[in-house]
Amino acid sequence: MSTDTITSTCQTLPLRSDIMVPGDKSISHRAAILAGLAQGATGIRNFLCSSDCLHTLAAMQQLGAAVSPAPNPSHFSITGFANHPTTAREAITIDCGNSGTGMRLLAGVLSALPVHAVLTGDESLRTRPMKRVIDPLSAMGADIRACGEKSGCAPLEIQGRPLDLTSHPFTYSMPIASAQVKSAILLAGMLAKGETTVRQLKRTRDHTERLFVHCGVPLTSSPAGLELTVHGPSLPRARDITIPGDFSSAAFWMVAACIVPDSEIILRRVGLNPTRTALLQVLDRMGTDIELLTRSDESEPYGDLRVRYSSRLHGVEVRADEIPNLIDEIPVLAIAAAFAEGDTAIRHAEELRVKESDRIHAIVTNLRAMGGQIEEFDDGMLIHGGSPLRGGTLDSFGDHRIAMSFLVAGLRASGSTSLLHCKNIDTSYPNFSEHFTRLTR
Repeated sequence: MSTDTITSTCQTLPLRSDIMVPGDKSISHRAAILAGLAQGATGIRNFLCSSDCLHTLAAMQQLGAAVSPAPNPSHFSITGFANHPTTAREAITIDCGNSGTGMRLLAGVLSALPVHAVLTGDESLRTRPMKRVIDPLSAMGADIRACGEKSGCAPLEIQGRPLDLTSHPFTYSMPIASAQVKSAILLAGMLAKGETTVRQLKRTRDHTERLFVHCGVPLTSSPAGLELTVHGPSLPRARDITIPGDFSSAAFWMVAACIVPDSEIILRRVGLNPTRTALLQVLDRMGTDIELLTRSDESEPYGDLRVRYSSRLHGVEVRADEIPNLIDEIPVLAIAAAFAEGDTAIRHAEELRVKESDRIHAIVTNLRAMGGQIEEFDDGMLIHGGSPLRGGTLDSFGDHRIAMSFLVAGLRASGSTSLLHCKNIDTSYPNFSEHFTRLTR
């Protein structure tokens, strides 16, 4: 993205386009890690070449994985180091950039490898909570500690070593719903000797489990997917991976088409993993017009969606059980709610406070600045829809999802809306500016 400020203007013409969003961010992180651990070469197609995912890929290269050719474009091969990572006399420093997913998943991997490493990242990442992975990994026998200025935060120093759970199989009952924490434990358990079980309160995104199955890692699951057991030590099998389009990236265009009159957008090859698509259920209750055109059910389901303008959106109550699989889409859902009739209640979403920004504060601050009516709670918000929004200059708070969500809001706000500090969009959607320009040309 060439500029740190992007301007959105009120659209007098409908949005019409056919868009293929970039590869799924969550799956790209996991594909890089599993392929880097495997024995042999794994072909990766449609990898998300965003700064977040490229940091994770670079970390696996530091540990000994080989990437050919360079990961741009998004199709390449990873030859794994097969549990024999590059070692150094001194600790290696791994930069995770802005990626909490990368740091937490790598913490699980490094805990069980014979490597001394320090995981660090940018200023934002060094304020995000890591105790949630440190505690269970330490209970498995990992030597991991937080060295940050803020308690429980990065940098993380990890003295990796073989983890032996044969005498005492490890079971962890998760106190929060977090796919990142679950995945960190499963990755450490995959490399450890013995059994590792994770019990979830609620089902979270299951990309790690699907890739384990795809790559031949022995994993058993309860019928509801709430209890998972990995049997280690095991190495992933090198097997080609095709990554579908990122549902969270597609969500911005879904809401844009819903709120700009007479719009129609087709989204191609969007990931439709049921642990990621709670937004579709909520938007359906709001009265949107979204049609599934095609569907393919592979290891990760995907399909084509047609989204048309919805003349009468209405407010809804988002259920607590929907929040874990909706958490990344709440910023743009708040934009849809601002243009709906009536109230939209979002609670039990306190996790938004510890994302790339305090997203509850960011949403409330920016919607109020645009003339929206919204109440703030510790764990969410109540949006009183229907008030006309006006443009202005807004801060993204260094958060890619806040930036993109309020650029979408600007498509229906009077005048123009400028978002500051938009370079952070590169962490998840490098060609957002290109797609935004195509839609609003």
